[in-house]
Amino acid sequence: MAITDIREFAHLTDADIDALATEFDAIRRDVENSRGPRDARYIHNTIRLQRALEIGGRIVLLGSRRRSRWLLGTAALSVAKIIENMELGHNVMHGQWDWMNDPEIHSTSWEWDQTGPSAHWKRAHNYEHHTYTNIVGMDEDVGFGILRMTRDEKWRPINLLQPVANVVLALTFEWGIALHDLTAQRIAWEKQLGDGPRPRMSGPDREFLAKASRQVFKDLVLFPAATGPAWRSTLTANLTANVVRNIWAYLVIFCGHFPDGAEKFTVEQFEDESRGQWYLRQLLGSANISGGRVMDFMTGNLSYQIEHHLFPDLPSNRYREVAARVRALCGKYDLPYTTGPLGRQYLLALRTIHKLALPDSLLKATSDDAPETSSERKFERLRAAATVPALMEDPVTGRRLGLLTALRTHAEHTVAARRARRRNRR
Repeated sequence: MAITDIREFAHLTDADIDALATEFDAIRRDVENSRGPRDARYIHNTIRLQRALEIGGRIVLLGSRRRSRWLLGTAALSVAKIIENMELGHNVMHGQWDWMNDPEIHSTSWEWDQTGPSAHWKRAHNYEHHTYTNIVGMDEDVGFGILRMTRDEKWRPINLLQPVANVVLALTFEWGIALHDLTAQRIAWEKQLGDGPRPRMSGPDREFLAKASRQVFKDLVLFPAATGPAWRSTLTANLTANVVRNIWAYLVIFCGHFPDGAEKFTVEQFEDESRGQWYLRQLLGSANISGGRVMDFMTGNLSYQIEHHLFPDLPSNRYREVAARVRALCGKYDLPYTTGPLGRQYLLALRTIHKLALPDSLLKATSDDAPETSSERKFERLRAAATVPALMEDPVTGRRLGLLTALRTHAEHTVAARRARRRNRR
């Protein structure tokens, strides 16, 4: 099963975890105390850039019956939609810029340019996902209710369609997220009503239909009509830009949550979780994307998914500097810091999607020791052999050893065992 005891899995004592929490709290405090003009300039410049790209793209599309102008206009519009979705919408609604008290970029007033209402997303994402991150059975973002992403979830025959469902999800990601968030909002609405009478259509359904209708009208009717004779090419440009935005958002989310090393957890771990264990769960349950400043910006700085999960409401432009301190803490406590290029991270997630489409009887590893999820039982054989005790120190340097060393030792023993089996077959 997934991790039930994060302290044991991480090879840390309670004192270690409390000390780690103190250091993470210090990072938060330092950033909060230093927010100021440079951060305000960053977000205002981002808004100006996004609007310039969208307006420029729309102007170019006025003459979009020429292929070159269509390509240029569609590219500008696609980038504008990505920036609005990733760096603006997602981060503004996390409250990252609420400290400025600017009503234009406040989490309570921002409505983003995609199908689902912001209020629905904030409840399903900000509250449920960031509270119950990667807890199987509590965090509905583990597979979004569509894909089986951990062996802790029971296999069903419909999972055989995962490879196809994954492609559909990528192309229509804004709709998938909107419907996913709508389900969470309906459940909350039903609980509020209790046993009282229910209207024919729920409040969340009305909110979703109103927002989706506005989006469809804007993209498929209003903007194409505004370009007159070029309406067909403008329509295809809008649809293309939406699909490009959907695929990019899907890639970033999947690369941050589902490559190897992004661990899953049980309800048992959550029940008595301390503040330090919450920090540790965010660290071990997320993965970063390497690639430089352009990648950082185009992902809304969600290339620093670890830092985002640790500090979801700190300004995104600070994640790069925060990452240096988080990596240093991982080194200090001998913890893994999961990161890699976009292509590698997605291929790992894609492998999981295709593998877990199959029934468990066709899979080799268990949920205690699989590439995509594991538990503290992963180290039982090594501990029985006194190779990896619960706590370790380097006999030469006296340096505290933890999970990272344990994972490396486990990998070395796994490779050695495979070689031994091959030799015995000969």
